[in-house]
Amino acid sequence: MRSFVFAAAVSFGVLAGCSSPEAPAPPPVPAPPPSPVAPVAPAAPEPAADGKCPYLEETAVERANGQRVSKVRLSAEPPPTCFFYALNGKPQLTVRPYAGDPAVAKAVVDQAAPIATSNPADQPPGWQGGMQTTGEGAVYAVAKGGNAVVVTTNQGQTVKAREVAKQAIASLGW
Repeated sequence: MRSFVFAAAVSFGVLAGCSSPEAPAPPPVPAPPPSPVAPVAPAAPEPAADGKCPYLEETAVERANGQRVSKVRLSAEPPPTCFFYALNGKPQLTVRPYAGDPAVAKAVVDQAAPIATSNPADQPPGWQGGMQTTGEGAVYAVAKGGNAVVVTTNQGQTVKAREVAKQAIASLGW
């Protein structure tokens, strides 16, 4: 009888081990939070028509950039990008204003004067961005809130682009 009780106990233990309740399911893995979509700067505007820059006089560009202006072209979107051309028919200075979303304004500036490679720009007061020389000249790009201004010049001095940016910002009332 002892062997029967022993065999029954062993059998019960083996069966109990085999019929144990299912292991609890692992807790659900929470979905990762949605990754923020980095703002993308709109494509650089293209000249669409001849015209007069509504926020910057040709004479101001000539004084700041040191070259005569032969013609001015404007992009289609408001406020328009103004393209100032030299006597040789090539662009000498471009002023690109942007008004809209603050994150996009910063993206416009970072596209023109990347934070990683440019020197800090902080004129006029309250505006932030970058400035640097380029293979074609120089760029000065700053933003404040939802506004941005990017000035590119065929001259190698960022001071010329900075002066034009300050004039454009003042004329735009930003």
